[in-house]
Amino acid sequence: MDESLVDAVRASDQGAFSRLAEPYRHELQVHCYRMLGSVEDAEDAVQETYLRAWARLDSFAGRAPFRAWLYGIATHACLDALRRRRARVWSTDVSGPADPRGAPAPPLDVPWLQPYPDRLLAAPAPPDAEPEAVVTAKETIELAFLAAIQRLPARQRAVLILRDVLDWSAKSTAASMGMTQAAVNSALQRAHATLAEHLPPDRADWTSAPSADEKALLGKLIAAWEQADTTALVGLLRADARFVMPPRPTWYAGRDDIEVFFRDHVFGELGTDWLLLPTAANHQPAFAMYRRAPGRPAHERFGIGVLRVEDGAVTEIATFRQPEVFASFALPATLRRRADGSVRDRRGDG
Repeated sequence: MDESLVDAVRASDQGAFSRLAEPYRHELQVHCYRMLGSVEDAEDAVQETYLRAWARLDSFAGRAPFRAWLYGIATHACLDALRRRRARVWSTDVSGPADPRGAPAPPLDVPWLQPYPDRLLAAPAPPDAEPEAVVTAKETIELAFLAAIQRLPARQRAVLILRDVLDWSAKSTAASMGMTQAAVNSALQRAHATLAEHLPPDRADWTSAPSADEKALLGKLIAAWEQADTTALVGLLRADARFVMPPRPTWYAGRDDIEVFFRDHVFGELGTDWLLLPTAANHQPAFAMYRRAPGRPAHERFGIGVLRVEDGAVTEIATFRQPEVFASFALPATLRRRADGSVRDRRGDG
């Protein structure tokens, strides 16, 4: 680290502080997203982190890396945020599987876990940052992991992330959290016990980004959805697949029930005029959904879908209808289909 820059920061040089701190914004936002489960909340927490860091420059003694000092402040900013609001939830935590022959329940006003666009995971890292494979490894950013750690008490969650995700020592974690090393080890043990109940054991073998096979599977799902081919679509699912759709608490378990839901609701009540764009979230294959309602000139944004794939089959489809989720993917609000079937101006607004 440039000592002259550090000295300038300690002398309350705001420009020097920005040059020193801004390169860490991306990885701090990923860290806060893991803690809070929301892109918007993570952005707020990082902003609060920088405000607190600027106000507490005299507490940076230089004995620990500047990056670790920022992470400590960010972690406490997230803990403070979690004291003010409930943890983010997943549909399967809210209710049991629904009967697809009935209407889905209306949206539920609770804090829902949200996806993280891969475009934000691709931001450059500062020279002394952890390797990208460590900071955003798939098994520590995918939705199943995020849903599982939301079940942990806030301090257990923080300890787990610092120790297992960022690979901090028990000593460093204890110093940052204001805990004893024994308390850190105990919290980590309890967190591991909880996660073992909710996560598959082979997560560490997953790739760090959607594979070619996963992308091909996504392409097949998009084609089946746009053609309103229920049989082809459910043929891509594992027998015990789940379909969840925050902010509705309704979810469906099993290929047969999902088939009924698509046939009667997605392609029945909502119609067959869909366009889907491939994207990625949480290092998982994802897609943006656009629907053209009767009498409307264009396909309008409908939601974001994220796939969980295991052994070549889709095990979960999560669709998110919140406008703020769609906005974080920086996708067009509308699409138009040309007479030849192609889509016009996918990056514009139609």
